[in-house]
Amino acid sequence: MNKDVDAVVNEALSFGVAIPFVDHLGFELKRFDSGFSELVFDPKPEHLNSFDVTHGGALMTLLDVTMAVAARSVQKDMGAVTIEMKTSFMQPARGKLTGKGHLMHRTATMAFTEGTVFDEAGRACAHATGTFKFVKRLATGPKSVNGLNAIPTD
Repeated sequence: MNKDVDAVVNEALSFGVAIPFVDHLGFELKRFDSGFSELVFDPKPEHLNSFDVTHGGALMTLLDVTMAVAARSVQKDMGAVTIEMKTSFMQPARGKLTGKGHLMHRTATMAFTEGTVFDEAGRACAHATGTFKFVKRLATGPKSVNGLNAIPTD
């Protein structure tokens, strides 16, 4: 590998961008290539629900990020914005969790993905499909105009 490729690989394993919510949850990126992704999540007590299992919202976030990373793995210079997501919860998610994602199909602007969360014993706990739109990474904030913040400021 040359230095440029090494830099891309190292950047990819750190998601390539700052994602504060992902940092807060503590997701760890393990795979980010060729339409596949793998993330590990070790839920803390604040990520559990009243049944003492991982909260569905945390699972959906893990699935969302897992699928977006699978989409971005073939288009690393672009962001991937969730257009729609359907999630099925199959059994309680306990302990350290692994999200595995797969890019099923893509067009020039869209990615169609699936992801599954597995518990430590390898049992599927939740599964999702998602559609993502590829977007250019542009500055955001009150003075910017882009696909994520489309209100012009004069």
